[in-house]
Amino acid sequence: MPLAIAGCAAIGGVQPTSDTYELDVPTISDAAPVRAGTQILIAEPQALKALDSQNIVVRTDPLTIRYLDESQWSDRLPRLVQMRLAQAFQNSGRFKGVGLPGQGLAIDYQIVTEIRAFGIDAGSNVATVALAVKILNDRNGVVASERVFETRTAAGGAGNAAYVAAIDRAFASVARDVVLWVTERI
Repeated sequence: MPLAIAGCAAIGGVQPTSDTYELDVPTISDAAPVRAGTQILIAEPQALKALDSQNIVVRTDPLTIRYLDESQWSDRLPRLVQMRLAQAFQNSGRFKGVGLPGQGLAIDYQIVTEIRAFGIDAGSNVATVALAVKILNDRNGVVASERVFETRTAAGGAGNAAYVAAIDRAFASVARDVVLWVTERI
């Protein structure tokens, strides 16, 4: 089944209704214990403009992207990723506090991320999620550790819902790996 991608204006000037998709919060129960009282801040991820929107990215060839037709994320992708990562860290139960900028937390570390890939490949129907992550010591500004996390997941079928489900599974895998890695390093 062909992949529906956006790019043409709707006939008659009426925009089609978009399906709005969420990302699940991964469950992480096997994270390592961290130093007692540690508080972290989850900064909003950086992303290129093509990823910094509600549009769901479809890579049609190595140098071209489009957007999944009649589909969108529930918020700008960087904000959605930030919120789901914060929830994953909170759900791990390993930190005294997990906050977002502006919440007034006296933090020990910032988790700084960059979204490098977050979409589906139209040719192979494989979702790719890649996040570059830094653990920044907030007391002295030194990067304690950094790493790139990337997962590819095949779509279980054709159509927008199957493509988004594959992206969601890839994100859940990356988010779980990020939480486990951070808890081992702090």
